[in-house]
Parts: sequence; C-alpha cells; structure tokens
Amino acid sequence: MTEQNSGLPATEFDYIVIGGGSAGAAVAARLSEDPALQVALVEAGPDDGDLPEVLRLDRWMELLESGYDWDYPIEEQENGNSFMRHSRAKVLGGCSSHNSCIAFWAPAEDLDAWEKDHGAHGWNAETGFRLYKQLETNENAGPDAPHHGDAGPVHLMNVPPADPCGVAVLDACEQAGIPRAQFNNGSTTRTGASFFQINRQADGTRASSSVSYLHPIRDRENLTLLTGLRARRLRFDADKACTGVDVVDSSFGRTHELTARREVIVSAGAIDSPKLLMLSGIGPAEHLAEHGVELLVHSPGVGSNLQDHPEGVIQWEAKKPMVTESTQWWEIGIFANTVEGLDRPDLMMHYGSVPFDMHTLRHGYPTTDNGFCLTPNVTRAKSRGTVRLRSRDYRDKPRVDPRYFTDEGGHDMRVMIAGIRKARDIVSRPAMAEWAGVELYPGVEVQSDEQIADYIKRTHNTVYHPAGSVRMGAPEDEMSPLDPQLRVKGVSGLRVADASVMPALVTVNPNITTMMIGERCAELIRDGF
Repeated sequence: MTEQNSGLPATEFDYIVIGGGSAGAAVAARLSEDPALQVALVEAGPDDGDLPEVLRLDRWMELLESGYDWDYPIEEQENGNSFMRHSRAKVLGGCSSHNSCIAFWAPAEDLDAWEKDHGAHGWNAETGFRLYKQLETNENAGPDAPHHGDAGPVHLMNVPPADPCGVAVLDACEQAGIPRAQFNNGSTTRTGASFFQINRQADGTRASSSVSYLHPIRDRENLTLLTGLRARRLRFDADKACTGVDVVDSSFGRTHELTARREVIVSAGAIDSPKLLMLSGIGPAEHLAEHGVELLVHSPGVGSNLQDHPEGVIQWEAKKPMVTESTQWWEIGIFANTVEGLDRPDLMMHYGSVPFDMHTLRHGYPTTDNGFCLTPNVTRAKSRGTVRLRSRDYRDKPRVDPRYFTDEGGHDMRVMIAGIRKARDIVSRPAMAEWAGVELYPGVEVQSDEQIADYIKRTHNTVYHPAGSVRMGAPEDEMSPLDPQLRVKGVSGLRVADASVMPALVTVNPNITTMMIGERCAELIRDGF
C-alpha cells in the first residue's frame, strides 16, 4: 500500500473511496484484492498506525472531543439536550477507531425490513448474515456455532466476566426477569443481558476497520492511502458522470484534483456524506439555492431521515472499589421490551464501570470517582432529523439537527422514561445490595414521568450512532437518494457506502453492520451492478 500525504505524484485511479472509516476501509481493501485495479483511499485524518491512544481500546474515551474528533455541535433542540455534541472520528478507521467496539450482528428483522419495508431489494438477513460471517473471525466460531466466521479480517472476542460489579448487574437482571443471554447467536435477543462481544484483538488492540482491513495489506502496491486530505467537492462531466473529487491538504491549502476512471465511493459517514453530496450539487434544490450551490440533481432525501440512538444515564455511587482495568469500560448490554408483542426490543442499556457525568455535572448533579451507571437508549427511535449545509464553504461544520424526542406519538420519551425505571428496578435487586450506594443522578427524588422527562431533556446523550441521511430504497422512491446498489440516483459513477445508507437504523450498535455495508458495496461493484 502506497502512502502519500503530500506531493500527490499519483492522481488518477480506477476507484476512489472517500473516507477511510468503518465502511470505506472495507470497500478499499476488498476492491484492491484485484491487482489489475488501482484504488485510492482518501482520509481527512491521520493514519492510526502509530497512535496508541487510538489503537488501545481501553483508551477510547480519551478521544471524545479530542483532536481526532470533528466534534459537531447540534442545532437548538425543541425537546432535547442542545449542549450535546456528535463525536465523529477524524482518523483512519473512522468511528471504529474512535468509539467503543461493541460488536453486534443486527437482528434479522432489521435487515429484512430494509428490503420489505423500504424497497432496498437484495438487502435482507440472508445477505447480511452471509457478510457478517465473511468479515469476522469470531471467538465462538466452531461446530456449535456454524453461522460464525473463522477466517475474516475482523476479530470478535467475548468480554471476560472480570468485573464483579458487572457480574452482580447480570445477577440482578435475572432477579428482575431479564435472563442471561448469548449475543450474536443467530437469533434476536428480545429480553436478555450479557457481557458483550467486542471487535478487539487479544493484545488489547481495537479491531477497527483500519486495523482489520488495512494494516495487514500495507504492502499492497495497487492501494494508495491518501491521509490528511479533505474532500471539498465531487467533480462531474457534462453527462453527469462522476469523474473524481477535489481535495485539499489543509484548511487553506492547495486544491488537488483526483480522477476516477470507473467510480467514486463516498464513505464519509452519516453527517459528512450528505454534506459532500450537497456541496457537489446533489440535494434539495431549494436548500442548495439558499447557499448558492449550483444544482446538479434535485434529490430531496439527501440529508433527511437522520436517525440516532438517544441515550439517558442513571449513576450510582459504588459501595466497593470499582475495577481499575477493563477491556473498554462499557462491557455489558441489557435488552428489554417496554410493551408486549414486539419482535425486537425497544430498550437497550449499556453498563459502564466509570463515572459518566458529561451532561449532568453542568446542571449541578453530584459526581464521583468510584461509581457505575446504566445508560438506557431507544433502540428504534421514531424521531427523524436532518443534516444541512451551514454555507457553501466546505470548512463550515454542517447544521446537524437530530430533532430528539419530537416524534408525534411520544414513543421515544416514553421508552426512555421506562428505561430509567427499569434501570432502578434492576439495581434495587438483592444482587446489587453490596454495590449500589446513593443514586447520584437523576436522584431518588425524581420520580414522576414529568420529572424524569425533564431530566432526560436536559442531560441525555447519544450513543454516537447517526444513520439514514442518504438512505437507499426503491428506484422510484424520490426520498431515497440511493438505489439498492448504493448508486446515487440522477448521476453515474457514484455510490455511497456507510451508515448513512441505512433506511432504518438497526436496533443494536451498528459498527459491524457498517463494515458489512462496505463489504456489500465492494461485492456489488465486483459483480458488475
């Protein structure tokens, strides 16, 4: 793999992948398996190869709001926490190098719904499960779990039950009617709790997309890694064929033209992919006109349908010393239903063995250096937001408006309130008696639905899972900018492959699914679609 971050002696390639994140790294690695192709991978951030704070999974929380974070603010929220930031990675591997590494196969019902409910023909559980198996080397692979892969680039391991408070949480879940479960067992966990599977190597290195897909092929001559280059605009010919991309090497640097002989694949994520399309003239015509961007294709769905997993937090002082070592400090998942009859859980919690006061301290809630928390989140939130341009200047951060808790029926807030109550129920069980001290926030005096909702609106966070803003769908669906082959409608030679293409955000943590999308994109290109 040729690495270039200055001079750019090569500027013409068969394929250009813009964004070296969870999907982009997979696309570039798979396409470059054909030695006859010249592939370029363009990444705005640095290479992660010699960055221990990135490579060591147990250091991931250091990266939030750091120099490796685009740190996007959100617009003023009608019902949510306007102080919240959307952490987006500025480093090779994208958010797989930046967030925790919780590794979930999406429920079959999620993937089948992409095809059945949203017109994304060919995207279903059969396809998805085949590609999960292809991409993973899973600790559980073997005769008893034939659905798992044992030869893929991404290493998945079981978190060992080394946290005694965490074990007590699982015991308490059982006492509260939530049984122990095995995740990624080929079926959907509707009610259950367990230590996670995570994408991590045995020595503690995160199995990010860069570590998994790119590091092993650094000697591949037909793959050129271009770090420190930021895409500012896609280029098109008179027939609306994408011919390449303009990139810059700094905020006030020279523009370089990169040419793609075959295709450009945009993998910049659910915030920056719609931004780049809009800067390039593909988006809602009226919005582009407001900012003086020349219209290429009126595509009203670009930047719409933004989805996320909103997350609350409830924290306790611990009566006994908490662990001082961990795989990633967030090691347990808890699934539950807040109403009967669901085919997928509407509530998930993460258990954290660290203080989590990033949105509570400023409101005066007490904190601690020795505590644990549960973070209920809405797995299938109904609120929908937008990504819009702030201006025609590529350097300006986009306007990100998740519109948290604005769904018409109040589903999202109802689930979150139920989540706080369910967390209290779990921690009130006998198994937690030796661990649970004072409830620090929201505090035992916060009991009514109205009080809990007020607390959530002021202090909620995100699980950092934006998705859906350049969704794929049926060819005739005007609000789906992509067809089921991930091709941008109205132009040729251009695809998108990242979490933005999801018609509906998956129920679980989506990182492995985003890698799967990258695998599928490369497969579609290879097979001539």
